Amino acid sequence: MNQQPDYYPNSIAIIGMAGRFPKAHNIEQFWHNLVNGVESIDTLTDEQLAAVELEFAKVKNDPDYVRARGMLDGIDLFDANFFGLTPREAKALDPQHRLWLETAWEALETAAYAPSKTSGAIGVFAGNYYNSYVFYNLMADRQAIEGQVRFRSLDSFINLISNDKDYLPTRTSYLFDLKGPSVNVQTACSTSLVAVAQACQSLLNYESDMCLAGGVCVAVPQERGYLYQEGGMTSADGHCRPYDASANGTVFSSGVGVVVLKRLEEALADGDHITAIIRGTALNNDGAHKVSYTAPSVDGQAEVIALAQAIAGVDPETISYVEGHGTATPLGDPIEVAGLTKAFRKETDKVQFCGLGSVKSNVGHLDAASGVTGLLKTALALHHEQIPATLHFEQPNPEIDLANSPFYVVNELTPWPKSGTPRRAGVSSFGVGGTNAHVILEEAPEPQPSGPSRPRQLLLLSGKTETAVSTLSHHLADHLETAAPNLADTAYTLAVGRTDHPYRRAVVAESGETAVAALRQPATASKTVEKNPPVVFMFPGQGAQHVNMGRELYDTEPIFREAVDQCAEILRPLLSLDLRDLLYPQMDDESLATQLEQTAVAQPAIFTIEYALAQLWLAWGVRPSAMVGHSVGEFAAACLAGVFSLEDALTMLATRARLMQAVAPGSMRAVRLSEAELLPHLTDGVSLAANNAPSLCVVSGPKDAIVAFDQRLEAQGIATIELHTSHAFHSAMMDDVLEPFAAAVANATPHTPHPTPHIPILSTLTGTWLTAEQAVDPAYWTEQLRQPVRFSQAIRALQEAPGRVYLEVGPGSTLSTAVRQHPDPTQVVVSSLGHAKTPQPALHSVLEAAGRLWQAGIAIDWAGFYQNETRHRLPLPTYPFERQRYWVEPPPLKLEQPVAIAETYISEPQPAVVDVVTQEEAMTTSRRQQVAAKLGGILHELSGIEFASAQYATPFIELGFDSLTLTQVSSSLKGELGVAIKFRELLENVSTVDALADYCLERIPAEMFAEPVAQPVAVGGGNVAGQTAVSRPQTNTTPLNGNGYSNGNGHPAKPTNAVQQLIEQQLQIMQQQLQLLGGGQIAPAAAPQITEKVVVKEQKPARFKAPAKTTAPEILKPGGFGPYSPVRRRDDGNLTRSQQAHLDQLIEQFVSRTKLSKDHAQQYRPVLAYPRSIYGYRRLWKEMVYQLVAERSKGSHLWDIDGNEYVDMTLGFGINFLGHS
Repeated sequence: MNQQPDYYPNSIAIIGMAGRFPKAHNIEQFWHNLVNGVESIDTLTDEQLAAVELEFAKVKNDPDYVRARGMLDGIDLFDANFFGLTPREAKALDPQHRLWLETAWEALETAAYAPSKTSGAIGVFAGNYYNSYVFYNLMADRQAIEGQVRFRSLDSFINLISNDKDYLPTRTSYLFDLKGPSVNVQTACSTSLVAVAQACQSLLNYESDMCLAGGVCVAVPQERGYLYQEGGMTSADGHCRPYDASANGTVFSSGVGVVVLKRLEEALADGDHITAIIRGTALNNDGAHKVSYTAPSVDGQAEVIALAQAIAGVDPETISYVEGHGTATPLGDPIEVAGLTKAFRKETDKVQFCGLGSVKSNVGHLDAASGVTGLLKTALALHHEQIPATLHFEQPNPEIDLANSPFYVVNELTPWPKSGTPRRAGVSSFGVGGTNAHVILEEAPEPQPSGPSRPRQLLLLSGKTETAVSTLSHHLADHLETAAPNLADTAYTLAVGRTDHPYRRAVVAESGETAVAALRQPATASKTVEKNPPVVFMFPGQGAQHVNMGRELYDTEPIFREAVDQCAEILRPLLSLDLRDLLYPQMDDESLATQLEQTAVAQPAIFTIEYALAQLWLAWGVRPSAMVGHSVGEFAAACLAGVFSLEDALTMLATRARLMQAVAPGSMRAVRLSEAELLPHLTDGVSLAANNAPSLCVVSGPKDAIVAFDQRLEAQGIATIELHTSHAFHSAMMDDVLEPFAAAVANATPHTPHPTPHIPILSTLTGTWLTAEQAVDPAYWTEQLRQPVRFSQAIRALQEAPGRVYLEVGPGSTLSTAVRQHPDPTQVVVSSLGHAKTPQPALHSVLEAAGRLWQAGIAIDWAGFYQNETRHRLPLPTYPFERQRYWVEPPPLKLEQPVAIAETYISEPQPAVVDVVTQEEAMTTSRRQQVAAKLGGILHELSGIEFASAQYATPFIELGFDSLTLTQVSSSLKGELGVAIKFRELLENVSTVDALADYCLERIPAEMFAEPVAQPVAVGGGNVAGQTAVSRPQTNTTPLNGNGYSNGNGHPAKPTNAVQQLIEQQLQIMQQQLQLLGGGQIAPAAAPQITEKVVVKEQKPARFKAPAKTTAPEILKPGGFGPYSPVRRRDDGNLTRSQQAHLDQLIEQFVSRTKLSKDHAQQYRPVLAYPRSIYGYRRLWKEMVYQLVAERSKGSHLWDIDGNEYVDMTLGFGINFLGHS
């Protein structure tokens, strides 16, 4: 029913909504499921449960174990790039926060309000469920928790602000740039409806002009069942049966819901799409008058419902539906209906006139998102005039006296048509702990119809990527086909209600059908390089005029029409005719075209169209930073710059045109030559009239002289083009005009006290900026009439400041073509109107030009663009997020059974070999490159961004680093390199990897990242006298964060399984060996302990088991180590004939394939020092013992000088761990 807003002084409009629910990716799918009675609860499979249940084998056959949950798809997916988050930040962020961010953005888009285009304060009131991701995925062991609790590192702080409930609304405000209140709401199950109530109050208090409100709930892992307990909250069979006799509990699910709220009177005035209105809200708490802290209260619920009705000022009898809390618990449902009945009975004795239902029968209990889910269902029911069925209801709960209450349960899809009084509904949400919320909804007032519109519409689409724009184009085409919305309102919504992202596409259409066809055409979205680049207005000269130029603009655009009318009235006495009769005749008349070609009319006509177009662009917010005019076009520029009034400009121009018309006819020709190439061809009577481009000039003179000139050039193979002009402008034939025209200019009074034009003008007489003195000097304007037009020089002067947008303001595209012949990759050239021979209507051309300007980064003033129309905002397809997986995997689930293993191993003696460590792999890498690579690794670890050398010159800010991340960088540099730097320096002076590498090089010790120098070092399985027993050291293991994610305390996690324990033990043995090599001693290791049984194959002959009686290891004793130890030549031994034959064949094949390497080794043998070639040396194969010479490398591959390709299995002994090149 259509009600006036005067009746609702404190009402709030729901103008946008979005959500994701089990088996519903959006609101449309959610409503489809509701009206079709879909139960969105999943039955979990053995495979799903085995992956997350710690003791699945134990619970899988338990009759009380229930495999049911309502789950969301893709909770690990997120469009981090859209929100400007690094991969590391995205992985750390609670999935609930991620879902909320995307859904909140979608809600604003359905409301058609872009934060960047909204001047009012937008508030955020929201809350989320308990965060299990941080404990289940990010902090997988006690050590990580200890580090987090004690804030041992910046990781701890990042984990906190990425996962704590407090930061959900404030992160939204920060990323969306919202200035209103940002409040975290936490009242357990009633969180999201309480958030709605708080948002309504903020709007009524004028703290906010618009609000986002709602909640989100996702428990990780989702794929988990639960153990039913009689009398508990959860259902015994995985179905939620609100108010039914067989109800035995609820099913917990995941979901998120958001509404956009606004004061009703303002929503109506702004043409917002209103789904429903909120008449009143109320909040309270049960206090202590109930059975227990977690139990509900009849009195508490009755009081909040009655209070909401009183605040809304509605009679309970006018409420025809209540969306209940409806958890289907044995205790909750009877108390809820008793409370509702008690509240209604204060005003009515009627029975069973009000429907009752609960969305939990469809999607389960969404905890912190449950209240807003019920609100969304009810608002949609009001909008669609249908009440969805509450599922599984057959017989009333015997503890609920429905027959004598005001209520009946809606157990089938029920029509809810409009009637003489507004349809109203209540929505309840009650939180564990006693915080209750109730909201009174009412159907939306009938919207006012949209007004008349332009015959063509400009549709704008943008995205963070090209593919997003393409996807959005197809989604919009689908929507236009199926929903058939008002095309003008669609265009208006896209223009005023969507954020302008970098990749942009513009489509002009006259109907829904043409829009769909255009949107389905493949098109490349252009990327905006600069925001609001400088615009140059270019005004063409005589020759571009034609009948009906700008005709459709005159018919549809009041601003254009008003400007043309104003000029025509001023010119009427000067021309002795109405210019509009020539420009826009009632019927085709070829004589009018001939008349318009006459100079006396042509010049005022061109000026009129240029002036009207300029006024239209100015009204649309396109303001020039500079202007340039070609011949007569310079008068339009001077008028707009305030040099002359409109009357003075038109008076001068009419005089100029009349005087020139009186001169004897002449001719003009365009020549494809540069000025320097053209000048030698000029003869008496032929003048250079214009230099328009590097290879495009115009000549002017008497017809006979021009004909002779043309013939001469034609004989030389030089083409010319005749211009359709009546006179030889800018030639000696104009000399008689100069004196009388100078007098006309002198009589014109400058219209501005400013010393210079208030918009700079690039003179086409001088090719430089027009000065204040020149602007009002009659001599300048007479010379401007006579001398060549130096348009090319003017464009070159403008191009000294790159990145300009050149907009041709006038008929045709002559100047646009000329500018494009001055190559500049940073410029954008746009024509306002098509050529006379182009059949495209003027409005279509101007709208295309507006789209091109928007694509170039110009901020169109859409309020000015639509100032003469009454338009409405519509819900349209929302942004197609390009989600990627950002997820920290939890460690594998294992039950640990401690098993003690005490095995001692004896190492076989090995010869000590001198190794000259030359680090040849590093020889090709400079010290600075090593530092830069090290910095890239540090930055990757802190941000998750993969660094390549191409990014070393990119500022950290552009890569997505914020001040917090840069603070971590500062801390890491001090810890790893000993370099102190403030994060502000990383923002300003040292803002790239390259700059940071130079900064570090000046401060790190000389020996750090030193250029490689050969140093003899004793390594390997040294020459240890005797046999040495080495016991595995004791290892107390704790679970490892198997995903490699930081534990939050800056320390590496400990090994979590037997293989990892063995690796760590071997590393400790190596450390002990190195200590011995340095002359130190090691303490005996305690008896080893391990928490998991290990099966290890014996490695022979290198190691063998010692006798079981060995209980303590012998101490490794250092041998005769020194800077040099001779090679120990092993005995060759005796080979069988077949063995010798095989070896000979191997040597022959190897040497033949690596001949150049062997020759190289032989040539440089006196100076070659590479002992790795002789490890394990035996005379048997001495012919193949030499160093292979590498020619090039890439990734994990090497190529030697013989052309053989190798895989670097040893990673350059570690220094090339990330590959070569």
